[in-house]
Amino acid sequence: MDQRIIDLYDSFTHGQISRREFTDRLTKVAGSAAAAAALLPVLQNNYAQAAIVPEDDKRLVIQNVTFDAPNGKVNGYVTRPKGGAARLPAVVVIHENRGLNPHIKDVTRRLALEGFLVLAPDLLTPLGGTPENEDQARDLIAKLEPLPNITNIAASVGHLAQSGSSTGKVGAVGFCWGGARASEIASVAPPPLAAAVSYYGMGLAAKNVGTIKAPLLLHYAGLDERVNASIADYKKALDEAGKTYELFMYDGANHAFNNDTNPARYNKAAADLAWKRTVDFLKKNLA
Repeated sequence: MDQRIIDLYDSFTHGQISRREFTDRLTKVAGSAAAAAALLPVLQNNYAQAAIVPEDDKRLVIQNVTFDAPNGKVNGYVTRPKGGAARLPAVVVIHENRGLNPHIKDVTRRLALEGFLVLAPDLLTPLGGTPENEDQARDLIAKLEPLPNITNIAASVGHLAQSGSSTGKVGAVGFCWGGARASEIASVAPPPLAAAVSYYGMGLAAKNVGTIKAPLLLHYAGLDERVNASIADYKKALDEAGKTYELFMYDGANHAFNNDTNPARYNKAAADLAWKRTVDFLKKNLA
């Protein structure tokens, strides 16, 4: 697909242009309204077609939960492998700007099969929860207040750390909007994280890097000019502060390359390699 179209869709999904402007510009690039309409199903997430681990997988125990946070209750989706150890290392999965959708739930199930207790909080709970319409979810994300939001993520970490089913060691994995929050939560205490993984998330401002306590694993997409513009400053701040991190660039991959529900941007080779690195990193740091 024409990279201009993918970049245009990225601008829309991250709130830089309105739906009307997106539609008008897509029509011009595609050459007609009919061609633009034909492209939309390829650009948009299709949750019905991709679940690497099905919801009824007999190897898993799955629960919808509600836990306490300083700002009120937060809903979440918890998965763990059936049987095995009574206490497991734990991971918080921080969703993209579309909320707790079927793809993110699938990611939690995949991580559970790797031997983790996994919680994906619905960070839109204060605004009524994640709606089915992903454009509405994106609009709601923009209305979240930063401090209460990061406090709710910290409460997710605390909920897992205090769970009788966890070892007390907790990591975080975030995607896009959630990738930025994964870096952010690594600098917040209490409770401290044991590891944080960011997929194509904006880097922290230099002034906030000094308080990072967890080792970081940072995944970036080679074609993601918007996010990659923050890498140099972030890397410089991490180096100057002496922080522990690993950074990988996936050449030829687009933003959201891990999202297998989006055929236009999914890159299997990059996703598989990043996933292996993520699992290895979490197992090493949460052991």
